[in-house]
Amino acid sequence: MAVAFAPDRPEFFLGDPHAAFRRLRREDPLPWYEGSGGAWCVLKHADVMAVSRDPARFTSTRGIQIAVDTATMPRGAPTILEMDPPVHNLHRKLVIRAFTPGAARQMESMVRAIARECIDAIEPDAVGDLVDSLAVPVPMYVIAEMLGVPRADRPEFKRWSDAMIRAGGGMRSAETDASLGEMLGYFATVLAERRRAPKDDLVSTLARAEIDGAALDDSEILMFCITLLAAGNETTRNLISGGAWLLGRHPAERRRVVAEPKLLPNAIEEMLRWWTPVQSFTRRATRATELRGKRIAEGDVVLMLYASANRDEEVWGDDADRFDVGRDHARARQLAFGFGEHLCLGAPLARLEARVVFEELLARFPAYELAGEPEMLHSRLMHGIEHLPVAFRRSS
Repeated sequence: MAVAFAPDRPEFFLGDPHAAFRRLRREDPLPWYEGSGGAWCVLKHADVMAVSRDPARFTSTRGIQIAVDTATMPRGAPTILEMDPPVHNLHRKLVIRAFTPGAARQMESMVRAIARECIDAIEPDAVGDLVDSLAVPVPMYVIAEMLGVPRADRPEFKRWSDAMIRAGGGMRSAETDASLGEMLGYFATVLAERRRAPKDDLVSTLARAEIDGAALDDSEILMFCITLLAAGNETTRNLISGGAWLLGRHPAERRRVVAEPKLLPNAIEEMLRWWTPVQSFTRRATRATELRGKRIAEGDVVLMLYASANRDEEVWGDDADRFDVGRDHARARQLAFGFGEHLCLGAPLARLEARVVFEELLARFPAYELAGEPEMLHSRLMHGIEHLPVAFRRSS
């Protein structure tokens, strides 16, 4: 069902946002939206790239979500997502070695062991929830392993991560605030332990890190840990669940991947394009400027709608709404991981996790089928599925 264009409301994304995106890309690809303080809505692929690659004109330092101006809010250390160069680059370098394509490849055996453990627990030919059984635990356990979190503490991670996404998606409550407080307290305890006795994990790396000769303070490290938890967990969770829904909804495409396993990496790019786990991020204009012939005032919010950019007909053709695992992704770049300075740090790891999960899932249950409608995440930030009933069939 189509809902009136309202990119600050979860209900808009739970309807059929692409109907509005298609119309606006044709009629007004940079509309001004009046709600939540107002924002210029960036709908075209080229314009999202232009804003993303120009932090001098469009800053991240005043918040990255619509209706949230961090310049007017009491707060602690900013997240790496809310930094501009050169500060952003210095912080990114602290952990980049753990997220390079080479580092991701070295983690493949660990990721595969986790995926197989989860799939081993699935009852064949029964109906189960793919989100709870596979999409949630694999990325959550991987990032927990990287952060050095003991296995016994990992169940809390889902609750904390869910609270972060609900709060960020416009569903903040006393319950989410309490969960976030628990998470900060937990990582503060872990950080204190790592300062006393470092280990081979990301928290220890951050505890030892320096920028221009100065060590990071506790608030900076805690924000880093929280960002890594959310970015390394939620996006991949929604890629896996959304991709599984797509292959279930399009069984002919699933059969293509089963018959031609070499198609899987390309199929994952198509999942990212078609599903687009992150709905949007914002920037603020640092000065009066112009985009697509429109005057943008200093301080104006610019809302980059990644899902719209990933269906832009100028880039993907007239069949942009079609899910095609063989689509040519060497010709054009999907923007689900962002672009420019803030290209997702964990993109190589997310691609690896998705590939391994689908390799293992399709090897064990090549004929799996959807067994009901997905229960969608109520969020303006993340495009996710909370529950996905699946019949885990080994054969047709």
